[in-house]
Amino acid sequence: MGSLSVIIITKNEAGNIRSCLESVAWADEIVVVDAGSTDATVDICRELGAKVFVHDWPGFGPQKNRALNYASHEWVFSIDADERVTPELRAAIEAVLRNDAGTCAAYRISRLSSYCGRFMRHSGWHPDLIVRLFKRDAAHFSDDLVHERLLVEGETGLLDGELLHYAFEDFEEVLNKINSYSTAGADMLHRRGRKASLSGAVLRGLWSFIRTYFLRAGFLDGREGFMLAVSNAEGTYYRYLKLMALNKKS
Repeated sequence: MGSLSVIIITKNEAGNIRSCLESVAWADEIVVVDAGSTDATVDICRELGAKVFVHDWPGFGPQKNRALNYASHEWVFSIDADERVTPELRAAIEAVLRNDAGTCAAYRISRLSSYCGRFMRHSGWHPDLIVRLFKRDAAHFSDDLVHERLLVEGETGLLDGELLHYAFEDFEEVLNKINSYSTAGADMLHRRGRKASLSGAVLRGLWSFIRTYFLRAGFLDGREGFMLAVSNAEGTYYRYLKLMALNKKS
């Protein structure tokens, strides 16, 4: 049977990390790379047997590659602190580990995400197929500061079961992430030489709302679908507004 390392990056996730770690406690190794938490995150991780390494914050992609470099087993499962492995997904992962002579170098997983207490089955959030299980020597993360991607060399399969994602517990968290993600996104676009204008920011934000609420059937997710469409529009608008400010400074 193949062996598994679970990798997680954290910062101030004391409210999430215990449930996350308990959902993957059956793994051979759990590696946590923390970006200087000021709450009990690191203590909880060590209490539950994780190997903890503390680093500065270089962005999501580079930080996940750091965690990957610490993994020592053949297979790696990447999970975020606000995600949980269901029993069905655990069984599917263990089936891969028992039969790791197959041709797949990585596996996609269906992720079901919640927004302010509601699991979203439309709005572009579901089905949400993401690559999270992979052979350590066959993949690495992109260097994107936000919305990083896993780059895989080899065939990718699909696992049964779902990964539960408690993305936004309340609207305060939504607003905080809109601010932090739009800043990181603007910085990433600026480094790539992208330009932005006020009219472009407005139009991109409007298109984000239309795509989420109408084209991706967000209206079927009730009031939370509308709230998500608005927050997506805000995030897009602020990302390009911040990019415009960076362009002006340079």
